[in-house]
Amino acid sequence: MRPYRFPPELIQGFRTVSVPNVSDALDRFGLPLGPRGIVPMWSGCRKLVGAAATLKLVPASASKQSPVIGTLKAIVDAHAGDVLVIDYASRTDVNTMGGVAGATAVHNGLAGCVSDGCVRDIEEYRAMDFPVYARGPIQSSIRNRCGYAGHAIEVELGGVRVRPGDLVFGDESGVLVVPRERAAEVLVLARELKATEDSVIAAIRRGEDPIEAHEKVRYDQLTSRKA
Repeated sequence: MRPYRFPPELIQGFRTVSVPNVSDALDRFGLPLGPRGIVPMWSGCRKLVGAAATLKLVPASASKQSPVIGTLKAIVDAHAGDVLVIDYASRTDVNTMGGVAGATAVHNGLAGCVSDGCVRDIEEYRAMDFPVYARGPIQSSIRNRCGYAGHAIEVELGGVRVRPGDLVFGDESGVLVVPRERAAEVLVLARELKATEDSVIAAIRRGEDPIEAHEKVRYDQLTSRKA
């Protein structure tokens, strides 16, 4: 297993903010927002943060290479703390991740999985406390239903570009991709935005007029593009 790609303090920092906080920071920087419709696969699924270990699956007609072997290659070649990112072009008719792959990912120190498709064996991921985010559940096996097109390559999640090593962040509000070279500054701004929101909520709870509390911090400008 190769070493972590991000320092622990940065990973922990993202755990202190939310996907909406980071989404607002991406807005301010004019960076692409995350894919829609990719969500945690069970209630109580842990927040997900780590570097992307990418995998691309394609229809069986486009590749005769086993998606099972390809998935295992991607997992074994990943870094500790990585998130397996599976590009299956938002299709929901074929499974993209199963229990054997999940157990292998846990054994190899991965932080979780995000699939632009469907997954099965959800109860197994939950029992292993292995966060999995996807477009939904499915029953059927991945075997003989799609093909492997490569790993450690640039892929997409719902049209959003994901490069190996980009930061992947998910919670109950969905999933975001943060360019690896912008991760530190995005976190700084996300924390500032969270603190501002917290101050507005605290002011409202103290009895201040909510409109004045918003106007005081220029709330509508929070996601305006940063100069």
